[in-house]
Amino acid sequence: MSQKPMPWLLRSLTEEACCGTHLQPLQLFCDDDQVMLCSECFQSAEHKQHVVYGIQEAAEYYRKLLQETLGVLREKLEAAKSLLIEEQERMVVIQEDEQRFKDMIRTEYNMRFLLLTEELELFCVGKHLCSLQKTFTELEKKCGEPAIPLLQNAKCYLERIESLLLQSLKPAQITDLSSYTTHPSLVLSEDLRSMRLGDIPQSVPDNPGRLDFSASVLGAESFNSGRHYWEVAVGQATQWQLGVCDCTERKDSIPQAYSGNKFLLMGSMMGVDYTFWIFPPLRKVCLGKQMFKVGVFLDGGCGQVSFYNVTEQSFIYSFSDLTFQGAVKPLFSLGVPSGGVSSDSLTVCLPQIHS
Repeated sequence: MSQKPMPWLLRSLTEEACCGTHLQPLQLFCDDDQVMLCSECFQSAEHKQHVVYGIQEAAEYYRKLLQETLGVLREKLEAAKSLLIEEQERMVVIQEDEQRFKDMIRTEYNMRFLLLTEELELFCVGKHLCSLQKTFTELEKKCGEPAIPLLQNAKCYLERIESLLLQSLKPAQITDLSSYTTHPSLVLSEDLRSMRLGDIPQSVPDNPGRLDFSASVLGAESFNSGRHYWEVAVGQATQWQLGVCDCTERKDSIPQAYSGNKFLLMGSMMGVDYTFWIFPPLRKVCLGKQMFKVGVFLDGGCGQVSFYNVTEQSFIYSFSDLTFQGAVKPLFSLGVPSGGVSSDSLTVCLPQIHS
């Protein structure tokens, strides 16, 4: 018999079925038409040239085909089960590798942070040492003076030296925002460490250094050299920009930061997902999760600006070999105001070493 697909299931062969036309027992099977026949149907011209078999013979043949197909399906099922087990085992290995990689990245971040902290400490201690050395030389000279010159300004000398001895060797942190440069849409906190979008634009003086394109503000402190680090809590802000800008003013009194001489990390909510970009040039950076706190490191001597994901304790991006035209200021922005009510805010934080 030739192998042909069955369009329907055979009836039970244990029952004595009869032909609906001739009322004779159905004892034959037409393989061409896939129907059961009685002896009179078999003699008709309709089935005379067809391949016809006995019911039991046809049933055994198709039962064998079904069993063979069942065997193939059973093998496929077992193979699929084995493949599923292999994939599950591979998934466990990948998850373990992922955890080890995360631990390695976290360790690297901590080492970077510790190195950065040590470099800042070393830099500030060096400056403090130079100041002490200069004061020591002046004091030696003062002690060798005659009585009258010695008594002149002696108390002022002692007060200045006492003040120097009490100075902390810790690097100064960025804690203040410059109200002089605040965009009218921004409201600063009383301690000048937080900023948020106001419901209505503020009435502010038209200062030459005020940023009026986006909801931005500069840090109060300027840097001409040295290493500096600060952290910013971005929270759930839907759009933000952080970085530094060259705040040298041109002849038209427009800050260079306004003209594009800035180096930024930007975050923006697109639907329910966050996207992150660096500028310049504008390029997308891939981060696994939303950031809630960002670290910014400025090395004026090397011309370097680096960004860190404090939330995940990982390195993001670094601008290198930069040349600044003048003093550099931190830049904080909540993007271009949309005019609606927004709860977006940024807060400058005191850096901490994260374990």
